[in-house]
Amino acid sequence: MPLLFLMRLQHVQLPVRVADPEEIRCVSVLLATGLIEAEIRALRSSARYAASQVATVICITEDGLAEIAKMGDVPELVKTSMRFARGLRLM
Repeated sequence: MPLLFLMRLQHVQLPVRVADPEEIRCVSVLLATGLIEAEIRALRSSARYAASQVATVICITEDGLAEIAKMGDVPELVKTSMRFARGLRLM
């Protein structure tokens, strides 16, 4: 899933913010492996039991672009929309 997310990032104007928890996990994995540059931070939560997070993907690194090139053709799944934080760019 993180590699498909990386391929989807290739088709959006960066930087972009991501708020969906599943996509934030993908950002975390891609950041840890050096395929993207990103910031992940906690937001103030309106609920006492849950901390919200938002990730800002700054760019795809050279290693990330090389990984995309290795994967070849973009599957149809990659062309689906991403769920970004409210008020920010959408695909």
